[in-house]
Amino acid sequence: MLLKFLNYQLTTQLPTEIGGRKKVLANTLNPHSFCIAREDKDFQNALKASAILLPDGIGIVYATRLLYGKKIKKISGYDLHLHYLGLLNNQAGKVFYLGSSEFVLNEIKKKLAVNFPDIVCAFYSPPFCASFTSEEDQLMVTTINEFKPDILFVGMTAPKQEKWVLKNKDNLEVSTIAAIGAVFDFYAGTVIRPNTFWINFGFEWLIRLIKEPKRLWRRTLISTPKFVVLIMAHKIKAIFGFPNKREKLITKPETNSKLKIHG
Repeated sequence: MLLKFLNYQLTTQLPTEIGGRKKVLANTLNPHSFCIAREDKDFQNALKASAILLPDGIGIVYATRLLYGKKIKKISGYDLHLHYLGLLNNQAGKVFYLGSSEFVLNEIKKKLAVNFPDIVCAFYSPPFCASFTSEEDQLMVTTINEFKPDILFVGMTAPKQEKWVLKNKDNLEVSTIAAIGAVFDFYAGTVIRPNTFWINFGFEWLIRLIKEPKRLWRRTLISTPKFVVLIMAHKIKAIFGFPNKREKLITKPETNSKLKIHG
């Protein structure tokens, strides 16, 4: 089911199939990515181009309830990843992982062999840099297409991964592309995800902040308060009928070395 959330269309349930008649781009939305996308139009367009945009943040869940009176559940990139793997295993499909380090990717492949033995897996660890050259983009696209995966998982952190997918999607011969970031580390076990107790009560963000303060302090201590202010401002404008000038500024999306692939 689709649900309007300000300038986005949220998906409130997991997909029942892989792909479809059109290419499926799957992304997630949380308070941090929402705030970043307000200042980064390419990122904003990438999120808007999503066929599946999941509420991967308790802040999105609460904001949806406040603004629209709708009760939805948080659906994380981790949930989407496991769900897709289950569907893929049933049809003995193929998956390609793009991103992270070779160590993490090898750990993912080992775990897949145990938990989803009917899936064929390949991966590539791209250079750790802010952006790729056109040659690097082309090599990655070519290698992915040669493997012919049913699903491509991209884990380069946001907003880099979403923008890379939007830029290269038309050249990728794969029906489903999901940008899932930190899920690579969670599934590999190199970063331990908080206990389900904390997740169910909406405190996953707090446990992650305690475990990784250097990496997550900015998104938690800066983006979260900013998100709260934005949501409250929108609610006040809706109550008193003030025009939302900011929404008028948001537009719809416009529509080097040899790669090492491991199969």
